[in-house]
Amino acid sequence: MGKPTGFLELDRVEPSERPIEERVKDSREVAVRLPLLDARAQASRCMACGVPFCHSQAALAGTGMAGAGCPLGNVIPELNEHVYRGRLAQAARTLARTNNFPEFTGRVCPAPCEASCVLALSAEAVTIEAIERTVADEDFDAHGRFVPSPAASRTGRRVAIVGSGPAGLAAAQELARDGHEVTVLEKNERVGGLLRFGIPDFKLDKVWIDRRVAQLEAEGVVFRTGVEVGRDVTLEALAQDHDAVILALGAEIPRTLRVPGAELEGLYPAMTFLAAQNRSVASGSATTLDARGKRVIVIGGGDTGSDCIGTAVRQGAASVLNLELFPEPPRDRDGRTGEIAWPSWPAILRTSSSHEEAAHTYGGEVRRFALETTRILGDAHGRVRGLEARRVALEVDERGARKLVPVEGAAPVVFEGDLVLLAMGFTGANASHLGVTMDARGNVAATEHLTSLPNVYVCGDARRGQSLVVWAIREGRDCAAIVSRDLATRSRRAA
Repeated sequence: MGKPTGFLELDRVEPSERPIEERVKDSREVAVRLPLLDARAQASRCMACGVPFCHSQAALAGTGMAGAGCPLGNVIPELNEHVYRGRLAQAARTLARTNNFPEFTGRVCPAPCEASCVLALSAEAVTIEAIERTVADEDFDAHGRFVPSPAASRTGRRVAIVGSGPAGLAAAQELARDGHEVTVLEKNERVGGLLRFGIPDFKLDKVWIDRRVAQLEAEGVVFRTGVEVGRDVTLEALAQDHDAVILALGAEIPRTLRVPGAELEGLYPAMTFLAAQNRSVASGSATTLDARGKRVIVIGGGDTGSDCIGTAVRQGAASVLNLELFPEPPRDRDGRTGEIAWPSWPAILRTSSSHEEAAHTYGGEVRRFALETTRILGDAHGRVRGLEARRVALEVDERGARKLVPVEGAAPVVFEGDLVLLAMGFTGANASHLGVTMDARGNVAATEHLTSLPNVYVCGDARRGQSLVVWAIREGRDCAAIVSRDLATRSRRAA
């Protein structure tokens, strides 16, 4: 324990953010790295608990408390000890043992570790995510690069990975370091998957992806972009040419809006909008889907919806409105229900930097809760001109099941808009055409990451459904370990 009285003496300090007036004019990262001295002070707040719930989900096994703890099992008390003592290199090594890409998770992870921090029982949690980012960024600055760690010897085994998102990249790095020849196939023109084409630059500067890709290439990973499995090469051919294939395709099938008018021009999946903006920022050219001067309606209140809001603000939208299906959650974790009781993930109202930007730009809160879209309204030319919604309420039946029901007697609500973005999540992986068995949820069915096809594995959102970047990294690491184990078993049998 770095400083036994740290949590008594110091308050939580959040990383600062660039002024709204400045940041909405560009695509640079909003959050500012927590200075190293401040990170050291914040790390001293760690209580080094006897049972560190932040540390791993293993501490919560069998409790039914979903979403608590670090999916990667980052050894957070030890990390904080190193940071507090100023041992940056040791802190970076501690992170690297469990997390391949702390510079990603330090920026875009919702920090379930902080939700389960023991200090959060009586005070504000330790700033674990900010400390993680500071360690990753400072370590890069100290070395000038992420130091490659190529395998000392090669196994001669060849592994193909389909998809270069966080799961595919993590699996690629682990397998390459195990000595296998790894080739990553990416259907888009650049590597990164969701990190590249889904998360806005103002949350994750793509230079961090480029730096990691350079490290992976130095470790022997080969990247082939513009190659779509199922179109440019069959999965069967890929499996014949490699000892193992990993599907890290993500969950890319968007949830659709099945209401009258859904076919009108001006209604798009959120990822179509976000990917167009990311490509625009990367190329310096105009976006192919511009919100400038338009009245934007974003349906869906999660991180993707927030990203759409921040992007629309930067593009110069005339107005932005965010509709959320569920009622407004409580603003604080007050222990009224099991959903928000420590150490589970608290279902509370979260206000992102994008929400703040929209409120500042348009003069008030842009979110509306408990509204279900019932119809998209169009003009005589087949273009969106707004939508109609009805008010709903959350009811709990005698078995404890929750359901949304229309509010009796409430009149329909009409909102005007020229661009409607659907940020309602995803229904599964686009993989059924590859010949693998799918489960009832639309994910690739697997046992220990092995699919229904021999020597074909799956990891990430394609296996578990839409989830977090931190879970994708965990999935990639676990899948890589199983593939290496199976390849070693086959080698021993062959001998």
